[in-house]
Amino acid sequence: MNWRGLRWPVRREAGIKGFDAGKKVKGRKRFIVTDPLGLLLAVHVVAASIQDRDGAKRSLLWTRLDHPGVQKIWADQGFAGRLVEWSRTILGRELEIVRKAPGQRGFQVQPKRWAIERTFSWLTAHCRLARDYATSPARSETMIRWAMIGIMVRRLTRGRPATRPGRRLLLRDVP
Repeated sequence: MNWRGLRWPVRREAGIKGFDAGKKVKGRKRFIVTDPLGLLLAVHVVAASIQDRDGAKRSLLWTRLDHPGVQKIWADQGFAGRLVEWSRTILGRELEIVRKAPGQRGFQVQPKRWAIERTFSWLTAHCRLARDYATSPARSETMIRWAMIGIMVRRLTRGRPATRPGRRLLLRDVP
């Protein structure tokens, strides 16, 4: 029998992707819950077509089950509405919406919201998470957890607290 003519069937998982009409992006959404230090508590990846309030339910539920000490959760304005009531009645947790200041125009860092944004920037520094290469949402979640483990291990093995470098002198500042 000639083996050159045979092809083994390759099973590829159908990727779950969608289109978010509000943000005008296609692909997936990553929902994460972190502690105030930015360390990952829960992650959930869904198609971009899923509404923010619906996609966040699973990550909030896993936070409730895995970390029962978490009583208050901060979220941005995209999660306002039914999710706040659902969190209160079903999970028994307070979901507080961090809103913009009334007269704010343009971008400003929101209080308490920066922890999530900082964590997303740490995660996207990893090559595998800069683009969505994974074929399944479960694989994407695993890659996020894997990157977060690397971040935490580097923090633990550093051996000293994190510090910012001081002011650098320019050549023109040197007498």
